[in-house]
Amino acid sequence: MKEMQVHPIPPLYDTESRVLILGSFPSVKSRAEGFFYGHPQNRFWRVLAGVFEDDVPTTVDEKRAFLVRHHVALWDVIASCEITGSSDSSIRSVVPTDLMPILASAPIERIFVNGKTAENYFRRFQKPILGRDAICLPSTSPANATKSLSALIDAWRVIVDQK
Repeated sequence: MKEMQVHPIPPLYDTESRVLILGSFPSVKSRAEGFFYGHPQNRFWRVLAGVFEDDVPTTVDEKRAFLVRHHVALWDVIASCEITGSSDSSIRSVVPTDLMPILASAPIERIFVNGKTAENYFRRFQKPILGRDAICLPSTSPANATKSLSALIDAWRVIVDQK
């Protein structure tokens, strides 16, 4: 059953953040954990660890420290929506997030989106306001079974490449 959900996790960024990664909306597991990419089958943290050649963070505190250490800001494109469970395909009645506080406080050089759903909502809601585009990376979701972990890491290496 669809129900209206409000994004419960604040954005993570600081004045040193150079890269902004945006997902669509947190999964049920992430909403319960109170932090991004909380589902153990989501490969987000393993992919970033591979990209930055760092240890995979496991606790919320480790994940926060990891992002800050690598100058990565993290949030989602949707502030609230109707959603069934964690299914991106069920998302309706979208209210977009306001990215301006991040962009006004952090020297974000590049914006990336994690998967096609995030890309679609970014292009629909944020790009017209920001006048900036985002680079779409393959989803780290377990639903994206077509990409191996090593293929995801290779594709995501663009976040550390120079402009």
